[in-house]
Amino acid sequence: MARTVLVTGGSIAGPAVAWALHRAGFAPTLMERAPQQRTAGQNIDIRDAGHQVIEAMGLREAVLAARTGEVGTRFVDRAGRPYGEHPAETGHDGPTAEMEILRGDLAELLLSLTKDEIPHRYGDHVTAVEQFDDGVEVTLASGGQERYDLLVVAEGRRSATRQIVFGDEVRWRDLGEYIAYGTIDRTPEDDDWWRWMTTTGSRMVSLRPDAYGTIRANLAFLSPPIGLETLPFEAQLHVLRQRYADVGWQSERVLDGFAARPEEFYLERFTQVRLPAYTKGRVVLAGDAAWASGPSGMGTTLALVGAYVLAGELAQGWDNRHLAQAFGGYERVMRPYAEKVQAFPPGVPRIIFPKSEAGLRVLETAHRIAASGPARRLAHRALLSRSSPMPELPVYASV
Repeated sequence: MARTVLVTGGSIAGPAVAWALHRAGFAPTLMERAPQQRTAGQNIDIRDAGHQVIEAMGLREAVLAARTGEVGTRFVDRAGRPYGEHPAETGHDGPTAEMEILRGDLAELLLSLTKDEIPHRYGDHVTAVEQFDDGVEVTLASGGQERYDLLVVAEGRRSATRQIVFGDEVRWRDLGEYIAYGTIDRTPEDDDWWRWMTTTGSRMVSLRPDAYGTIRANLAFLSPPIGLETLPFEAQLHVLRQRYADVGWQSERVLDGFAARPEEFYLERFTQVRLPAYTKGRVVLAGDAAWASGPSGMGTTLALVGAYVLAGELAQGWDNRHLAQAFGGYERVMRPYAEKVQAFPPGVPRIIFPKSEAGLRVLETAHRIAASGPARRLAHRALLSRSSPMPELPVYASV
């Protein structure tokens, strides 16, 4: 009989884990707290070893067909004039990755891999976990209790299920940055470049195209923790309007667009998740629940690779001794990868959010140099793709 696994989280890591485990001969159940599949979300990119996992899934052509249409990245000044440009390149991942796709579109593709093969359950979540030598019992919000051989927590950085099991073992590294996301109307003046404008006061405005005739926008700024992420939407919008009152360019348009589509709005504070171990008993963490990295451009890749590695290690046999070996292998492969992604260059993100006019001039000069031909690839390797931290993906016979 196939070993049973409950996988919680229906965004990216969860469906990827469910696919990998099912392919390796396990019997996973995928559970998502939301009442239905989530379709919203911003641009995400697949880099580095993530390409190999997408190939293994048979999704390369589908992912390329679902790309956002972004043709590259332009840094613009406060009047909207471009001064540094990074065109997208086939076979290369710069600021705009070759596989640039909306989160909801990638989640739909991943879910399609198992929708007719394993249970997909929505509108329920874990409220208690009890572990035994031979399994794990979960209590659900719907009132039932269920038993599985393993529990995989593949939720977000604020995972409630992880908190139940790991509690105060979780350590946070606050990156000092708030970011607000939303979808706004496209106008005839918009193009298919990712336009990024930085201004004084440690503030940024960004506009990105999507494949649906709208624009994905975000506002990011540095600030001490003020609890903004806990406030209701109207209060968050009020704070953002105050913070961006003198910014100009597209900021007022973005804020009005957020107000028009509150269901598409999301605000978070960037923090990294640090844990002494990704496993505890028969519970294992994956995706942002294990190693949320902040604005690295590698979160999706880590989720895909983590799913592949976890299933590969587990598939090499089964008994309690092997389970410890499998979890040890998962740690051995993923921890150096995740920790290298989390290790931002010194001063990041503060150096890309200047406070003063002098700091802004320095940043703009750096952008111009980085966009020049000789320096472009070097800048991409150093700052964006983390210099390919996993040069070779392990090969597993069953995944």
